[in-house]
Amino acid sequence: MGTAVSAVLPAPLAMRVFAAFASGYFMSYALRSVNAVIAPDLIAEFGLSNSQLGSLSAAYFIAFAAMQMPLGVWLDRFGSRRVDATLLLVAAAGCGAFALAHSVAMLWVGRALIGIGVSGALMASLRAYRFWYADRRQQQLAAWMLVVGTLGALATTVPVQWALPMIGWRGVFWVAAALLCAASAAIALQLPVEPARVAHVDGSPWSGYRQVFGEPYFWRFGVVSLTVQASFIAFQGLWVGPWLRTVLGMDAESAAQALFAFNLVLMVGYLALGWVAPTLARRGLTTPRVVAGGVAAMLAIELAIAFAQGTWAWLLWLPLAIAATVNTLSQTHVSLSFPETLTGRAFTAYNLLTMTGMFLAQWLFGVTVDLLGTGGHSELGFRRALLAWIVLQLAALAVLVFWRVRPPRPAA
Repeated sequence: MGTAVSAVLPAPLAMRVFAAFASGYFMSYALRSVNAVIAPDLIAEFGLSNSQLGSLSAAYFIAFAAMQMPLGVWLDRFGSRRVDATLLLVAAAGCGAFALAHSVAMLWVGRALIGIGVSGALMASLRAYRFWYADRRQQQLAAWMLVVGTLGALATTVPVQWALPMIGWRGVFWVAAALLCAASAAIALQLPVEPARVAHVDGSPWSGYRQVFGEPYFWRFGVVSLTVQASFIAFQGLWVGPWLRTVLGMDAESAAQALFAFNLVLMVGYLALGWVAPTLARRGLTTPRVVAGGVAAMLAIELAIAFAQGTWAWLLWLPLAIAATVNTLSQTHVSLSFPETLTGRAFTAYNLLTMTGMFLAQWLFGVTVDLLGTGGHSELGFRRALLAWIVLQLAALAVLVFWRVRPPRPAA
């Protein structure tokens, strides 16, 4: 990779850059996951079915996915700082709309605005890190960003469950709106100006996407992102909660505590991955091998979850969280195989696949539960739906393992 546009920051400034971007991603992940806890309140107030609940939560992902291609162009043209700070204000407006909603349609609009607003939280960060941090730190930084994101998910479990009796689900979203405004201000006012040539885009802004999407190596990992990674995040953001309550018979408080433990283990997994990623590379464990091993472990654990009985079975979600962390290596690995001038578009093209998969998984899993079950909230429907998802993910794993295309250039 060329160094003309890179400017590695001194440690104090590098920490401030990371903290500012991480604050936005903390809120992005929190808002992605909060419906898993407030779902009973939304069902009670609006009479939602599984399909409607899945569609409502998926509004975040479809709006998020729709933003990825223009986002990549904006990031490469205007820079991470300006784009992310502006979009987080849109997310704050979406939280306000959600808090004021008195119909399912208004809930959907608010959720979609949130998805638009946080669509750049991770991509803007990873793109900026490529120019401000050394190459060997890139996958480590991606893992640590997901540690921060998982802290956001943790904040939506037991803390939100405790807050609901005091301020209600509407109050939760007003608090989120205020925090998003603070994160936007931190990014806009606390970060340095990006290197001058970073914002330059050669030729048509869309031609870069043709190069990215036309690369077979992009799709070798992309099918895994579209299915395995997307499904896990869809489960984390919504369906783990209903699984614990419907399939395992846990009450709302116990389910919230289990979700807290699940997200805590996930956070620890990301933190550990951030430390060991450079070591794995030095020992010759390539990203394709590490990701394939992690996905294989995920599918074995999901198969056990699909058949496990009793409240103890919630513990199986904990090793699943550990195994799923390896998927974070894929996006940085693939994006770093493209030139620096395509950084924003490479990251957002990959994220488009993930977010599209999240939308489809979060919505269609609920549809599948209703179709394969015997009633509205059917234990059998949940188990059958998970088995269907395992088959889909197994096909994606086969593509990763047996399609031996090489990257367009050596990845860092």
